[in-house]
Amino acid sequence: MNQQKYNPTIRLTTTAVFMALTIAMASFGIPVPGGHLYLCDVIICLAAILLNPFEAFLVGGVGSFLGDLIFYPLPMFVSLVTHGLQAVVISLISHHTLKDHPKIASGIGVAVGAVIMVVGYTLGKIFVYSTFEYAMIKLPYEIAQGTLGAVLGMILCWRFGIRKLFLNLIERNQHKKPAQVEQ
Repeated sequence: MNQQKYNPTIRLTTTAVFMALTIAMASFGIPVPGGHLYLCDVIICLAAILLNPFEAFLVGGVGSFLGDLIFYPLPMFVSLVTHGLQAVVISLISHHTLKDHPKIASGIGVAVGAVIMVVGYTLGKIFVYSTFEYAMIKLPYEIAQGTLGAVLGMILCWRFGIRKLFLNLIERNQHKKPAQVEQ
């Protein structure tokens, strides 16, 4: 399936829905002793497996940036770069490696994406908060969040059939032209 040929309205709508979900998931976290786990990584991983790299960047980078801008602005630029790069890499690996084994490719993609997220946020916390110690204290939470996002993103995509639904939606609408607006 060539993603570049599917209906631009479907592309825009899908990207916008995933971006809205990313913003919503950035608004709250699961409280754990000593911090929070945010679920935006689940949406970013899922979207990056399904969408092309540019759309994935919009969902991951811009969606996280906007979520932080609204709810917690201090790390918003760290989120833009880290989650944006995470999403692009997941998308590239998912779509351009092991074409005969898309589950394995997306598994590799989300694993690499989790490493990017952990390293990016650890370095970002050192920069934003100016303390290496604070970043190291939060490192286990970053690892847990990256792992949780990768695993749940894969489960939603493959076990719960979201990829299949997404591909069916694209296939149904691939040859339709957007409705022409009457003037």
